[in-house]
Amino acid sequence: MRLLKNARALVEEALAKADIRINGSRPWDIQVFDERLYGRLVREGSLGLGESYMDGWWDAPRLDEFFAKVLAADLEEENFGRLKRLFLSVGQVLLNPQRRSRAYRIGEQHYDIGNDLYQVMLDKRLVYSCAYWREARNLDEAQEAKLDLTCRKLRLAPGQHVLDIGCGWGSFAKFAAERYQVSVTGVTVSREQMSLGQELCAGLPVDLQFRDYRDITGTYDHIVSIGMFEHVGYKNYRTYFQVAARHLKDEGLFLLHTIGRNTSTRTLDPWFEKYIFPNSMIPSAAQIAKAVEGLFVIEDWHNFGPHYDKTLLAWFENFHRGWESLRPKYGERFYRMWKYYLLSAAATFRTRKNQLWQIVLSKRGVPGGYESVR
Repeated sequence: MRLLKNARALVEEALAKADIRINGSRPWDIQVFDERLYGRLVREGSLGLGESYMDGWWDAPRLDEFFAKVLAADLEEENFGRLKRLFLSVGQVLLNPQRRSRAYRIGEQHYDIGNDLYQVMLDKRLVYSCAYWREARNLDEAQEAKLDLTCRKLRLAPGQHVLDIGCGWGSFAKFAAERYQVSVTGVTVSREQMSLGQELCAGLPVDLQFRDYRDITGTYDHIVSIGMFEHVGYKNYRTYFQVAARHLKDEGLFLLHTIGRNTSTRTLDPWFEKYIFPNSMIPSAAQIAKAVEGLFVIEDWHNFGPHYDKTLLAWFENFHRGWESLRPKYGERFYRMWKYYLLSAAATFRTRKNQLWQIVLSKRGVPGGYESVR
């Protein structure tokens, strides 16, 4: 009992720094349904926080606001669960979780969950990356605006051949082929994405392939990679850009669309690593700049990270609204896991802990300079 009281006092003290009350009445206050939560948080940190939410031990009326408070107060730096984070860090440093032999695990565990889930959650084009809300009124418009922005940044012209690294369900490929009259070769490590993507792109000059980026062949007028770099891993950043440079024509452009961190790290949050994105990590600007050195000229660096907050909230609304059709297959524990994923991620962009970058690269520098597109 004394240990329980001490654990509760530690958690209560930490939450107070973020203006969060236990069993309070505000939308961001935590409601505790199982007193074992406190000891679990002290022992297991962020992994225990996520798993106990999945187990129904606690909740908050606005989970995104709870996490925004936690992140704004830097509570993720608290020492709860320090040993578990240390073990994860050691594994990332000594091993290469994103090596070729394990490249397909992220596809199997995350992207192959079920196309029905993503068809409920995403926009009509199945774009699973940050939307561009500058002039958009809804998710469909925002995702189409992002795809068009990407095409304009690449200066696409009819007849060109584009490589899409991490093509998903072929949303960019289909849009670019239809609107800009280019042909697209896409690669993905998800069989489910490739299968549905091939159906959606039928009749277009689009070739979607099941392969790792290290097995790409051919040369291309331009290269795009949207929301895939987060699965590359810091040990492979240089290899990734070497592959892109090798397959890009000298006059071509490479657009990298990726989530970014404010500081360099070699790990992912333990809960996200276990349940959502295995073998993944978020790069920093310094890590990207070092990896492209001597290979590319950085022509443009566009940050629209706050747009991801709005995108994730839209995904959750779609997911929540369509849950009844998914419930028999996925179950309540999955619902809580997916809700935790989407709303906690939204908070990381709201508090500017995470960014969303579109980086335009050239091999030799654009003659006369590159004119930024917004």
